[in-house]
Amino acid sequence: MNHSLPVSKTIDPAVTAPGHAHPVDVHVGRRLRLRRTIMGLSQDSIGKAIGVTFQQIQKYERGINRMGASRIYDFAKALNVPVSYFFEGYGDDLGELSPAYGMAESEAPAFEHEQISNRETMDVMRAYHKIKNPQVRKRIVDLIKSMAEESAAK
Repeated sequence: MNHSLPVSKTIDPAVTAPGHAHPVDVHVGRRLRLRRTIMGLSQDSIGKAIGVTFQQIQKYERGINRMGASRIYDFAKALNVPVSYFFEGYGDDLGELSPAYGMAESEAPAFEHEQISNRETMDVMRAYHKIKNPQVRKRIVDLIKSMAEESAAK
């Protein structure tokens, strides 16, 4: 009896070939870097927190080295996020597959890593995450949204 799962014909074999980073690993690595940076942590400090070197963190962040489930769990604990955080936004461009499985969600705007990497955006995000009062945080988000709407209307 064959217990293997069907293999998707849409996956580019070059993506998973030796020497090539898998897109999931790249995405998870970017999410790791984003959260680490927002929290103001160095690669060395997060590495020490979970017991790996900063060089290993660099490889994870670039998607060169794949993270196992236990490593993702360690990062989630150290960075105070759910494990699902690392996969948020991945596969959003595969919308045609979701309805077949009854898991379609409303479309969210595309996540722009480049916009988040700019220094000003990072400063705002760090300051925002330091605010402990959830009502203040919500008011700040509402203020920014209203300013953006006003700016877009002009």
